Amino acid sequence: MAAAKKRLDLRNPWHLLATGFGSGLFPVGPGTAGSVAAIPFWIVMTYLPWQVYSMIVMFSICIGVYLCRQTARDMRVHDHGSIVWDEFVGMWITLMAIPVNDWRWVLIGFIVFRVLDIWKPWPIRWFDRNVQGGMGIMIDDVVAGVLGAAIIYLVGHHWPLGLF
Repeated sequence: MAAAKKRLDLRNPWHLLATGFGSGLFPVGPGTAGSVAAIPFWIVMTYLPWQVYSMIVMFSICIGVYLCRQTARDMRVHDHGSIVWDEFVGMWITLMAIPVNDWRWVLIGFIVFRVLDIWKPWPIRWFDRNVQGGMGIMIDDVVAGVLGAAIIYLVGHHWPLGLF
């Protein structure tokens, strides 16, 4: 796996994005590091109208399929741990559903997304195992983000007494 990292060139814009601006190169828990690194970008995106935020997420999914596929090809490893653009997008999807911009809700969103991304319950696991290429790298985290958003939405908007 170290040889695959040597094939990365962060001057290449696809590699830079695929590694979450280098956050995926963190030696321990690169997916978690990528998820944390996505939060400052999310904060900026919260100032945008929700329609623009949604368009950025959709564009990020589309471009992510290409850049993850290309980076995986360059590294010669499918879904190398340092490829974390999918975590960025999954976090942005999950955090779309928080009821208020409060650090506690961001933390809950982060935890829910990471648990889903690591545990990979059905249907996330099915997508992870059955879809290949750039779409395969992206889709399991997109589905984890959608499920995470659904959980956050239900808890945040329909929990009898609320959490906070």
